[in-house]
Amino acid sequence: MEAKAIAKGVRISPRKVRLVTRLIVGKSVSEADVILSHLNKDAATAVRKVLLSATANAENNLELNRENLYVKEAYVGDGITLKRGRAAAKGSPKPILKRSSHITVVVSERD
Repeated sequence: MEAKAIAKGVRISPRKVRLVTRLIVGKSVSEADVILSHLNKDAATAVRKVLLSATANAENNLELNRENLYVKEAYVGDGITLKRGRAAAKGSPKPILKRSSHITVVVSERD
């Protein structure tokens, strides 16, 4: 059995969040939680919230034991991109893209 949690529209670039999610895949939930709580990146806070939500889903909805859980998958998709502009040379606009992410974490029980 596996439990999943998704956070949509997180205002951090997917490129930055992927750096954090790669650190926790395959680790136990407790080990991943320690890694994320000590990591000095803004994306770690968002990924940790999703990890704790997936763990709670596994415990409460599927009645799985927290000690046997591990991070089976953690992936990031592109969210909406807000398009903004800034004045550049000769009054021409320079585009600014404000990106967001959809973060998904899947936890499963070890055999």
